[in-house]
Amino acid sequence: MVDIYPTKCNLCNGKVAYISNDMIYGRKYGSGYCYYCTSCGAYVGTHKPWPKKAMGILADEEMRVWKKKCHNLFDPLWQGKGTGKKRGQLYHKLAVCMGIPVDQCHFGYFDLANLKKAYEILMAWN
Repeated sequence: MVDIYPTKCNLCNGKVAYISNDMIYGRKYGSGYCYYCTSCGAYVGTHKPWPKKAMGILADEEMRVWKKKCHNLFDPLWQGKGTGKKRGQLYHKLAVCMGIPVDQCHFGYFDLANLKKAYEILMAWN
């Protein structure tokens, strides 16, 4: 399960600090906060209404690239007009294809291997 209040990095076991995200982006964005690994530089944002709750696991640059690639394929499937699919339905379908529980099926929760697996599945859908 995802640690929504991380103190140890899921990538390198380094110390995680809760910081203002202007240190990452150069300005405050979203909730204004994130969790940041002081060892490897991986980070994860927090939810705007719950600024201490992480939006997933810490991600390095490669993981962030793969998350964007997945979202670029996934989001148009539920955001597009006439698709007839809801976001939750698509995450359910993806969970079944990946063989994981639906409550663990979110790009923010995926490690690099699962991001790549999800991408291959999504490519087959498009």
